[in-house]
This record gives sequence, structure tokens and C-alpha cells, in this order.
Amino acid sequence: MPGPDRILVKKTQLLDRGQWGNKLEFLLAVAGTLVGLGNLWRFPYLCYKNGGGAFLVPYFLFLLSCGIPMFLLETAMGQFTSQGCITCWRHFCPLFEGIGYATQVVIAYAAVSYIVIQAWAFFYLFSSFSAEIPWASCRNTWNTGRHADSEFTHGPDSALTICFLFRRRVLGISKGIDEIGSLRWELALCLLLAWILCYFCVWKGVKSTGKVVYFTATFPYVMLVVLLARGLTLPGAMDGIAFYLYPDPKRLVDPQVWMDAGAQVLFSFGICQGSLTALGSYNQYNNDCYKDTFILCLVNGGSSFVAGFAIFSVLGFMSYEQGLPISEVAASGPGLAFIAYPRAVAMMPFPQLWSICFFVMVILLGADTQFVSLECLMTSVTDMFPTVFRRAYRRELLLLCLCSVFFFLGLLLVTEGGLYFLQLFDHYVCSGNNLFLLSVCQSIAIGWIYGADRLFDNIEDMVGYRPWSIMKYFWLYITPTVCLVSEPFSLNRLNSKNMCSLMYLWIKKMCIEKSFHFKFHLDNQTLFLRVMKQVYFTERNIAHCEMTQRKEGREYYCYLWLCDISFRKRNTWYMLTEQIQLHFPNHSPFQVQLPLSKKECRGNEMVT
Repeated sequence: MPGPDRILVKKTQLLDRGQWGNKLEFLLAVAGTLVGLGNLWRFPYLCYKNGGGAFLVPYFLFLLSCGIPMFLLETAMGQFTSQGCITCWRHFCPLFEGIGYATQVVIAYAAVSYIVIQAWAFFYLFSSFSAEIPWASCRNTWNTGRHADSEFTHGPDSALTICFLFRRRVLGISKGIDEIGSLRWELALCLLLAWILCYFCVWKGVKSTGKVVYFTATFPYVMLVVLLARGLTLPGAMDGIAFYLYPDPKRLVDPQVWMDAGAQVLFSFGICQGSLTALGSYNQYNNDCYKDTFILCLVNGGSSFVAGFAIFSVLGFMSYEQGLPISEVAASGPGLAFIAYPRAVAMMPFPQLWSICFFVMVILLGADTQFVSLECLMTSVTDMFPTVFRRAYRRELLLLCLCSVFFFLGLLLVTEGGLYFLQLFDHYVCSGNNLFLLSVCQSIAIGWIYGADRLFDNIEDMVGYRPWSIMKYFWLYITPTVCLVSEPFSLNRLNSKNMCSLMYLWIKKMCIEKSFHFKFHLDNQTLFLRVMKQVYFTERNIAHCEMTQRKEGREYYCYLWLCDISFRKRNTWYMLTEQIQLHFPNHSPFQVQLPLSKKECRGNEMVT
């Protein structure tokens, strides 16, 4: 057979790339990946923390200036080229193809870490089928001795039972990141179950994903409405909602509020994560992606806002039952889903029913995002090598290899020290500063190099009419400017105290043999190690770590005292235990603080 004919036969043997069965499948798939766990536990917490109703001002400004323009840009890129988030750049601007690779790195890290939360939810879901939910009493082996025979109470100490369940029974959390510990086999089995479900939902591409989202994208809304209706009927619910929405305009002068709003918009809308481009690539060429953009952005923003009512109505009930301020029972991230909310469920009639409803909703909210993340990675690889992977069973084998590798990588996160690594992934990889930087590069590449007018022509060719002309100016000027200005403030959030604590743990592990000293400085903007302040290392083990801030500048100093028994400061001797302190920044979803205990000595007298 001649050469050209042989090539033609090989190309005809390739499997069809596939398309959505109808428009509804695309809308449900995108809505499912956008409306995730961040809408449930992140947005309500940020809203109350950053001024209540006043937080909506920076949120909607970022939504209009960055969220909607970038959403349309990425969806249109995928739909116009029918390619994934890497190969689509070869059609628009090959010089910036690295943006596609960067988005895949972000989404790969997110896929490895995000599914661990589903594993936790599976553990709680299975525990909810018992005659008495485990966190409703203290008669468990993992409770402390002083609560072993006591009944569950609604007072302040009732939080201990749920906290012990999460920290001791579920995580078995170690003292610090330097102690990885053993594998939590129950969590590992739950993680395996989550990956198996994910594999079979994605293995046929959009043909299977498009059918699965009919359930996984709609059922969480049913559960959210049920939990909202239940929460509003509880005593104290109105106090919780008032606390959630009470406006504090003074908070708007704090740059941190604006950075929280910007990071929440970019992450919750899937900006610069490749998912919008991948999902848009399976659309029909003439699909109205312009109208879809506004529909989906409205659904996502509205879901976040409504979720706040469901969450804070229950937190108001907890405050009412325990006689505590709402600020003391409110939490963010896993602390809300796995400590605060189960604590509230235990106070309700039929706690098993409400616990099952809540954790099924958590699993499904995470499942959609996980499906789409995996589908995005698969789309990128198969579009780069179509002649290799778009053949019978090769895509399924590639997916199996990808899920297997991610599962084994995720085992690190279900060890006793896994929570610390999970926080590093969340804070330094899937963070606002990365998304701000990618948004700047992407908007400049399309707006200035490829040309905003050319993209307008492409969209007009697809949808049949020209978008609102102001969108072009967002791509050219407003979006890159806003993201570029936000980037330094976002880097400022990478708290030096966190890095200092990690260095403290690793240096402690090294067991320094000889007495020596050196000076260093941890700059809050660049996070580079620089020589600045003298610190003396006198013995083998670090006994104390302290952070101070110099008044005349944004310079943080880390003081490390290394000694076996004690250290001296300002003519006072302090005796310290071997406990470890690891502090995560306040905006992290979950905080772990194991405080150092210290005793003061004067002469031969011990003062406790």
C-alpha cells in the first residue's frame, strides 16, 4: 500500500473526539465543577470574616473585572479550536503555550489533594450509619480520659468530641510536618473508593461524564435546599444569618479583604485552571458561549451566597444552644465540614439523617470538580498525541495509569502528617498568586498579541453576533491591570511565619552537633533566605521559635533557640517541653496549632 494511503487509513481508525450530547450537559458539567466545596465552606467564612455584606462589594468588582471576562475568554478559546488548554495555544499564540502547561500543573496538584477531602467525607458518611453517630458521645477509645464516661454536652467542651474524632480518629495527626507517621489505612481505602468512582465516571470521556453530571450536579442543590430549610427552622438561625450579612464598611480599607475576594473569584470560577477551555472544546461550534458565560457566573455566585444562609443558620443554632458567640463556633474549610457542622448535627433530632444528607452533598460537590479536573488532563494529553491515544482502549489505559499515579501520590496526604502537606498544596500551589499571574499572562497574550478584535471576530463567527464592546477593554486594560496590582499583595499573604515554622521543624530534625551561629532574614515579599539577624545555635535541639516584626519596615525576624533543656532570654531562664508549634496563615481552610508550654525559672525556684 502506498505511503499516503497508509497514513489516510491510520487517521480514519482514530476514535471520534466527542461532543456534548446537548447544551444542558455542558451547562451542568461547568456548573458542577464551579459550584464546589469552596462555595460551601470558603465563601461564607470569607464573607463574615471580611465585613459581612460589605465583602460583596470587592467580590462583585472582581467578578466583573476579572471573573466574567476571563471566563468568556477561556470558554471561547476551547470552543473555537475544539482543542484542550495546551494545544489551543498553538492556534492563538504559540509563544505562550507554556500557559497551558502551567494550568495543567495547577490542576494536577489540585486533583491529587482535592480528592482527599472526599475520602474524609466517605469516612464520616460510613460512620453516620451507626446507631449512634461517633461524635455524639465521649464513650470512645479515642476520647480523652476525663471525658470517657461523660455524656455529650452542649457546653463549650462539646467541641472536644468532634475535634478528637477528626484529629485522632480520622487523621491521627502527628506533631508536625517532620513526622509523616504511618498510613491511615481506613482513609487510604476511602481514597481508593473515590478514585475508582472517578475513573468509571470519566473513562468514556464526555459520553460518560455528560450523563453522570445529571445527578452529581443537581443533587447537591437538592441537599442544599433541604439543609437550608432545616437550618432556617432552628432556634437562633436568624442571629447566625445577621452575623453572616452584617456589613462592616471599615473592612474595605484592608487590602487583605480585596485579595481574599479576588482569589475566591479566580479559584471558584475555574479561571486559569484549564477546565473551562477543555469543557468548551466539546461544544458545538455555533454554541452561544457568550450567553452561557453570564448564566454560569450567575449560578456560581448565587450558589455561594445561598450556601452562606444554610451554613450560618446552623452556626446560629449552635451559638444559641451552647451560649457562645457565633465567632467562636464559626470555622472555615475542613474545620467547618468536619468539626463545626457535625457538632451541630449531633444536636438535632435524627442526627444520622442530617449527617448522611450533609456528607453526601460534600462528596458530590467534590466529585464534579474531580471529574472535570481529570477530564481536563485527559483532554490535554489526547489532543497533544491524538494518533497514540485516540484508539480503542488506549484512552482507558491512559486514564487508569493517571488515576493510579495520583492515588499513590495521594497516599502521602492520608498519613498521620498528611494534613500539613495538604495545607502546603492548598496555600502555595492552588493559590491566588499563581492564578493572578496566569491571568495577567493570558489576558496580555490574547488581548495584545493575538488581538482582542480578532477574538471578537471569532466569537461573532461562532454565536452570530458581536459581544458587548466593553469586554474588549477588559481584556486589554482592566483585567491585566487589576491582576498585576493584586499579585504583590497576594504574595504578601505567603506568611513568613509559616515558612519559619517549617524551617524550625526541619532544623530540629537535623540534630545539629556543634555550637555555631549564623544570621538570616526572611523577607515577607520574596521569601528568599537572606543574612540579617544573628541567631545562636548552642545545642542539638531547637527549644523555641519566635517571630517579631520591625516597626520601620515589613521585615519579619525568626529567632531560634536550640538547647536540650532550657534557654535564656533577658536574664530569665525558660524551661520548654518537646511540643511543636506549627502555625498556618489565618486564611488557610484549617489551622493546626500545638502551643509550646513554657515554665519560668528564677534561680532555683520554678514558676509555672
